[in-house]
Amino acid sequence: PPSRNRPVRRAGPCRPSARLAAMAPDAPTTERVIAPADVECWLAGLDLVPQARTERDGLVAWDLEMDGRRRFDLRITLILDPALGLICWAHLAPPLGDGLRKAYRQLLTWNDDFPFAKFAIAEDGRPILAVEIAGRHLGEDELGLALARIAGIADRLLEATAGWLWIGGRVPAGYRERTG
Repeated sequence: PPSRNRPVRRAGPCRPSARLAAMAPDAPTTERVIAPADVECWLAGLDLVPQARTERDGLVAWDLEMDGRRRFDLRITLILDPALGLICWAHLAPPLGDGLRKAYRQLLTWNDDFPFAKFAIAEDGRPILAVEIAGRHLGEDELGLALARIAGIADRLLEATAGWLWIGGRVPAGYRERTG
């Protein structure tokens, strides 16, 4: 049976959007605008099913939940600006408490340690991990690579973020026995 990470695969390839980007003085005329349907098709091709879709002010966002090899139930939001690109935004942990300065320093260190990924603290205090894909590079393979990068980094940082995820940093019973 299909899981949240592996639904039934769609039949046939994705058809890219035929819309071209608005003309700008420094923009190539062959660059196309990425449509929300493109992203949904790529997600289906990656065997991922979004939990929710939201549209506002010309932007479209999808919420996903993914498992890595070691880190499970990783919440990821994809935000598409059709003319600009896509941001993959992962919630690394719940809002941070009083240890904010130490956590912030750790996030800055990880910004240096992990190329092509950005660590920050969201407005609500949650540490986040983001991967951006420029529209000219956006496709199923790049989306898959960005999501794999997020899951891989979250897996690698499991021990370092355990204190943020669980009381006392103790991994819950049965968590390590799960498979991604």
